[in-house]
Amino acid sequence: MAGVNKVILLGNLGRDPEMRYMPDGTAVATLSIATSESYKDREGNKQERTEWHRVALYARTAEVAGEYLRKGSQAYIEGRIRTRKWTDKDGQERYSTEIVGDRLQLIGGRGDEGGDDHGAHGGSGGGGGGMDRIPTDEFPDDGIPFITQVENICQPRAKLRRVRF
Repeated sequence: MAGVNKVILLGNLGRDPEMRYMPDGTAVATLSIATSESYKDREGNKQERTEWHRVALYARTAEVAGEYLRKGSQAYIEGRIRTRKWTDKDGQERYSTEIVGDRLQLIGGRGDEGGDDHGAHGGSGGGGGGMDRIPTDEFPDDGIPFITQVENICQPRAKLRRVRF
């Protein structure tokens, strides 16, 4: 039986993406994404727990991340967990676990077009970008994956016709 290795994250970047390029020219973006959950402790006090995730994106997805994401930006990422084994300079074996992102959705608008929107480039500490902005014609249908208030992440399925056999 085959296994399933699937990760879905919706969180905020802790710093700007780190861009690198492989010898063959393939872009690699390394992100640090924070996800948070709220809960009540035994005394009934509200607590918040933040988990940090290392994410690696490759090729065109990495280029989009490097161009449009900044510290505080909100992003939706789908991918898989990968653990790598390596040896440090002292000869010690080390392990790194990261998420290899296959899909990236930018949440909110660009944010650097002026105005009062604090968008994807920070500004208001909470980050994440204004959900009231819709990408303009500046972005042709070249696959830049923005989500706005008008389109939801989960679109309802179209109704299928019943077929009788």
